[in-house]
This record gives sequence, structure tokens and C-alpha cells, in this order.
Amino acid sequence: MHNIFIIYTGGTIGMVKDPETGSFVPFDFQLIANNLPDLSRLNYEITVHSFDPIIDSSDMKEHIWIEMAEIIKKNYALYDGFVILHGSDTMSFSASILSFMLEGLQKPVILSGSQLPIGEIRTDARENLMTALEIASAKRDGRSIVQEVCILFDNKLFRGNRSFKYNSAKFEAFRSPNYPVLAEAGIHIQYNDDALLDNTGKDFIMHTSLDNRVAVLKLFPGINRNTIHQILHCGARGIIMETFGSGNTMTDQWFLDELSEAVSSGINVIDISQCKVGSVEMGRYGTSAMLKGIGVLNGYDMTFEAAITKLMYLQGHFSDQQAVAEYVETPIRGELTPND
Repeated sequence: MHNIFIIYTGGTIGMVKDPETGSFVPFDFQLIANNLPDLSRLNYEITVHSFDPIIDSSDMKEHIWIEMAEIIKKNYALYDGFVILHGSDTMSFSASILSFMLEGLQKPVILSGSQLPIGEIRTDARENLMTALEIASAKRDGRSIVQEVCILFDNKLFRGNRSFKYNSAKFEAFRSPNYPVLAEAGIHIQYNDDALLDNTGKDFIMHTSLDNRVAVLKLFPGINRNTIHQILHCGARGIIMETFGSGNTMTDQWFLDELSEAVSSGINVIDISQCKVGSVEMGRYGTSAMLKGIGVLNGYDMTFEAAITKLMYLQGHFSDQQAVAEYVETPIRGELTPND
């Protein structure tokens, strides 16, 4: 008998159509159970914690992440694995932050959901949930095969902090172009053992201190100095700067002066690419070499979602900005691949 804990936060998977407005509105977990009679045939003991009220994932906040982490911590010793049913819009943010908050996981935490409600005829909800449950219970030699926070969607298992939602119209909603798929479900579930984290022997530690003093500077041709100045001086401890290509920016002296002033004042500026595939390579071109000289940090191939949530986690963990800067460029949960 496998013991699986389901955390139902909400999302499309459990929605029903309002007959008056025609819009989808949240419903409780019983709707999901009613549409999955096969659940009772599985050799699983399933416990469900349902958020009240149900949450639209667009309303996701730090206190909800903390509540999810605390639920997992409280029940960690009692269950083989955890499945979090979550709206897809912010699923990668939640998977990323939970990967940082739950250090030393030796059990799977699988986030999943669907593009269509479970009551719809062509829904992807049934397959996603059933596969997530199977992976959450999968063991080899008495140990969980998956020992990290993941996203399961459209028969593919992704590392949570390497994924992003790229499509709102297809069942194939998520991708992870800079890291291999962890598992793929066909007739059998094939695990990519070389890509999976192995936390065997590590201590499981929960971190709940988060600091959301983070801002985003997305560059574009023609961006004006006042806009950049306001973002760099908005009170954030860390700023994600989305640059061009392999980490390049404009070379205007006023721009470099603004960046230099911000970094000198103790603000951590992290360079990540606007491209979804590839990595920042500081020094490959002259523009990024200048950024490195100023003290801009290299975000390598981190997703936007991972970069934002990693900063929240590190800033909550360290009061010292230099310590935050050191760990920004260091892989701590498999979220980046250094290239230098």
C-alpha cells in the first residue's frame, strides 16, 4: 500500500462551468474524485488537504508557498510522496520556490494540473493526475526514484526549477530546454536516472524565510534612462536584468554608470537572458565583459521563474548581500549549469 498526500490548491483541473456566465469557476476536490473512479482501484492510501478557499494560481503569494512547505514538512515522515494540484499559470514559480524551501528532499513532490477541467470530455486532467500519483509512489531498492520538486504535464516530468509554461493553448504546456526531461510516460514510465537528483543521506530541512524585495529590469531597444534609474532605485535588494542573447546589453555610458552606481550601493543585479534556450556567457562579447567588470552577477541558464524565487529564498536566508551574491552564481538545487 502506497501512502500519497495530495495538496489541492485549485486550478483548472477542479473547475466547473458556471451555467449563467459560461466561465470556469473553482470547485472542491470531490469533483476530481467523482471523475476519477479508478482512484479507488489503486493500491494507494490517499490523503487530501484542500485549501479553503480554493486559490486561482494568479493569486499565488509567499504565505501560500510557506503553507504548502509546512504541510509537507508536517507529513513528511508519514507518506511516500506528495502531489500538489496547482493552476498552470504560476506552477513553475511555485515549483521553483519549493525546490529552494525544501532542502534535502528524499521523496517526490510533484506539481500537476491540467489545461481543461477534469469534467470535460477531452480533458488532460485524468492522465496528468494518475501519472503524477504513480511517479510519487515509485521506488527502487526501497528508495524513492524521484527526490526533488518536479512538474508533471503531458506525460513528461520536468525538474521544477528548470521549467516554464510556454503554451496556454496546448496540452504540452511546459518545457525545460536547458535541462533534460526527468521521466517520460508511455506504456511504461522511463526514468532518466542521470538527470535525477540523488539526496540520499542528506538531512531534510525546511526554509520559510523569504524576502520579496526583488525587481525586474527587462531591457529593450530604446528604453530610457529614467525608467532604468527608477527600477534600479526602487528599494529592491536584488534585480533580475533580462538581457539580449548570451547576456548582452547596450553600451551607452549612462547605462553602465547607472548599473555601476546600483551595484556599488550594494544591490545585486543578476544577468539572465531573454532567450528561452541557452545561457548567459559573460565576456563572450565586449558588452557582457563590461557588465562583469561592474560586478553584475551571472545567472547562467536559469529560468526567469527560478531566478526570481532563488533571490527571494537567498535574501530571506542571508542578511549579507555578498553571501546572496555568492550563492546566486552557485547551483544549490540543480537550477543552473555554470559554463565558465
